[in-house]
Amino acid sequence: MNTEDVLGKAPLFAALDRESAAALRTSITEVQLSKGQTLFHENETGDRLYVVLEGKIKLSRTSPDGRENLLSVLGPSEMFGELSLFDPRPRTATATALTEVRLAGLGHDDLRPWLTGRPEVALHLLRALAQRLRRTNDVLADLVFTDVPGRVAKQLLDLAERFGVRIEDGLRVHHDLTQEELAQLVGASRETVNKALADFAQRGWLRIEAKAVVILDMDRLYNRSR
Repeated sequence: MNTEDVLGKAPLFAALDRESAAALRTSITEVQLSKGQTLFHENETGDRLYVVLEGKIKLSRTSPDGRENLLSVLGPSEMFGELSLFDPRPRTATATALTEVRLAGLGHDDLRPWLTGRPEVALHLLRALAQRLRRTNDVLADLVFTDVPGRVAKQLLDLAERFGVRIEDGLRVHHDLTQEELAQLVGASRETVNKALADFAQRGWLRIEAKAVVILDMDRLYNRSR
């Protein structure tokens, strides 16, 4: 998809007509990141939100003892950094490029007039925040009530929904995560996550590839995630 199509799927632009969207795009600053480059760190002051145009970016937090918790992986048309638009406190996460990344950045000073003059835009942004809160609640519930293999299955299905590409024998999910990063996303040790993946592979539910999996039996994986 071209830049206009990718932006059109983002919550910020979905509420706008073509003319308004074109006007707002004039305020966009494009940002390009190399793989592994950090866009911003948690606790920094936030003054803009971003929409992913190409590539994948991860949001993470670091504990006082240096351990990293991977909160989410975002791809094209997904938005982040909007929390500080409504609550101007420091960033709550660090944003790091998992691949070569191209972003559209919009400053809060450019956005606020659009929010006050177009309530439907503010509504879409609030809906996006509400969906993120629901996802966070689901993750917390999974940590309490779901075992590690179930959480692995659920994360793979979520990644498949956003990044999966249909191939001859299944659905290829190129998540671009290391084993350690996938474990952080699941909230478990790398050894336990690898054991779950190996078990799924032995059962014929998926095939493991470098920073990717090919899902061969979606139904079995879905049942295991419940």
